[in-house]
Amino acid sequence: MADIQTFIDDLRAEGESLDALVADLPEDEWARETPAKGWTVAHQIGHLHWTDTASVLAITDPDGFAEQLKAAWENPAGFVDAGAAEQAARRPAELLAAWRAGRSALVDALAAAPAGAKFPWYGPPMGGVSMATARLMETWAHGQDVADALGVERVPTARLKNIAHLGVRTRNFAYSVNQKTPPAEEFRVELTAPDGSHWAWGPEDAAQKVVGPALDFALLVTQRANRADLALVALGAEAAQWLDIAQAFAGPSGEGRAAVGSSSEGREAKGNR
Repeated sequence: MADIQTFIDDLRAEGESLDALVADLPEDEWARETPAKGWTVAHQIGHLHWTDTASVLAITDPDGFAEQLKAAWENPAGFVDAGAAEQAARRPAELLAAWRAGRSALVDALAAAPAGAKFPWYGPPMGGVSMATARLMETWAHGQDVADALGVERVPTARLKNIAHLGVRTRNFAYSVNQKTPPAEEFRVELTAPDGSHWAWGPEDAAQKVVGPALDFALLVTQRANRADLALVALGAEAAQWLDIAQAFAGPSGEGRAAVGSSSEGREAKGNR
């Protein structure tokens, strides 16, 4: 079994990385629009805080989470936006403090949870490692929105392996959410890590293969960049189809980002959970 502390440490580090982008941000900059249409920097941080708080509830009070889930499904198309908007309405200093406290509570809850426990969620129940990985993925993805809004180029880290792994593991989900039948065969995914080493998943002799930079794969499966702007190569028709629909987050598929230079208004799926 994977050591959950490693994933908790990565989650903590990802939160600290995003925190560094917004810690000294002037108050008016929290209202800056991000690539997610209608979402400001405050909405992005507010969404992360809202979801971190829901995660703590799922881990520590499953019955309480069930009540929250019931309320969420009364507004299935809008509860994520509503939660982000509610948090974004707070003063930036208050929101920042709340987000920091929520992050701390989440890592504490994950560390204290019984080994092998499963927690309810908006999709299938998740174990501790899956929960930590999903929260890291969302923190990184929404952090990318913030970085893009602020014109900051982030340095990729080995934490991308968590997101890449999630992207590979969610292949069949991406097919099903797009009303497509998943291929029976495993794919091979070979990615170049930020330090130049290589990460791989799937059988070496697989007929369908995806190769390219790990950063580009992470951007693709979180729908933070258009495939046309990424250096990912699909070998095989089914692998190519997957790259067109891949997503590492639960919930419906989003429109994704428009290609650079395109006049399209396509945006990322704000409510990836």
